[in-house]
Amino acid sequence: MEAFGRLLDIMDELRLKCPWDREQTNESLRANTIEETYELAEAIIKNDNEDIKKELGDVLLHVVFYSKIGEEKEAFDIADVCNTLCDKLIFRHPHVFGDAQADSAHSVEKSWEQIKLKEKGGNKTVLEGVPSSLPSLIKALRIQDKARNSGFDWNKRHDVWDKVKEEIGELEAEIEQLNPDEMEGEFGDVLFSIINAARLYGVNPDNALERTNQKFIYRFNYMEQKVREQGKSLKDMPLDEMEDLWQEAKQNGF
Repeated sequence: MEAFGRLLDIMDELRLKCPWDREQTNESLRANTIEETYELAEAIIKNDNEDIKKELGDVLLHVVFYSKIGEEKEAFDIADVCNTLCDKLIFRHPHVFGDAQADSAHSVEKSWEQIKLKEKGGNKTVLEGVPSSLPSLIKALRIQDKARNSGFDWNKRHDVWDKVKEEIGELEAEIEQLNPDEMEGEFGDVLFSIINAARLYGVNPDNALERTNQKFIYRFNYMEQKVREQGKSLKDMPLDEMEDLWQEAKQNGF
């Protein structure tokens, strides 16, 4: 593709002639790569196609950059990256490129974990494929998804609410004892069970939480602006007056 070839040519030039690009390493790029990924995620949340296009380009730049560094080390190049990905996609989709059958997205997901265990250099255990550096909420969801694909899941999704109630009861008992370490553990169990419930009902908990974050930000900013217009400070405003503004914000937006 002409555009991709142009990008590779530009990267070659930058690596040769730009002092900053020339000095970059895998380690120096890592933090920027994480930041670019989050910026892409934010653009997706906003459903802003122009921003998505822009941020995809930034992520692609990092893929090309790492590949260029790999080429300089004589370890791999962009063609190796593409071919490795193609081989993996073909291997993991025997229902498309082979004789296997799959009649639903769930059946495909279920077979993936077993396929990954068979890959050369692949995961030795089902949960090994969950990156340890993932944010805890997303990691919990991925752990639960992988366990489900191995057959470890609730038979009836509404049964999960008994587990949620059980975990909340255990948390309340530890709160009464005011044991910080035990309270932290039980809070974790409650959160894990809530994430499990969201998964079972087809809700992405990370998206759900971000939706609430945005809602809170809007309402709090609205309240803060109204208080400022009155020449007052939030710190000095009674809680009942804040609540009135909060309800007003709910009526005027989220």
